[in-house]
Amino acid sequence: MPTIKQLDADGLRRHAGDLAQVLRDCVLHGASVGFLLPCPLEEAQDFWLSLAPQIASGERLLFVAHAADGALCGTVQLVVGGMPNGRHRAEISKMLVHSGARRQGIAQALMQHALATARTLGRTLLVLDTCTGFPAQAMYAKLGFAVTGVVPGYAALPDGTLGAATFMHLQL
Repeated sequence: MPTIKQLDADGLRRHAGDLAQVLRDCVLHGASVGFLLPCPLEEAQDFWLSLAPQIASGERLLFVAHAADGALCGTVQLVVGGMPNGRHRAEISKMLVHSGARRQGIAQALMQHALATARTLGRTLLVLDTCTGFPAQAMYAKLGFAVTGVVPGYAALPDGTLGAATFMHLQL
């Protein structure tokens, strides 16, 4: 079972290289998470470092999973900041697991941790989007997320082709 930890802004900076490796690996294996091939490592690391102010302010919570050998192998974010009329909800973002660590329950453990944190913070609604038909969609459904709707051609896959996104929600 992985060890799940929350990183503060300093922890993010310390682990930005590892997070960049996980992000790049996911993109290289087809994940549509905002980046296109070839997804240079520097671009991925810059993305993580750009989140430091939101992590420091508490608008965005960053959780990481470490494998038994200590390697950072996965991550998920819980976006809790927002407008006053939306403080009852949170968004799941950048649910990533390194391809070499998949099918070991890491994604589910990260999601369970994010769900528990959302409940602790008094959030009553979680939302997310995922690539339609990708394995993550089935995992989210298993955790109780319902399909809100599908938007065709929503985002470019890493190879540049447009793919549909499924928006999902979970009442806590």
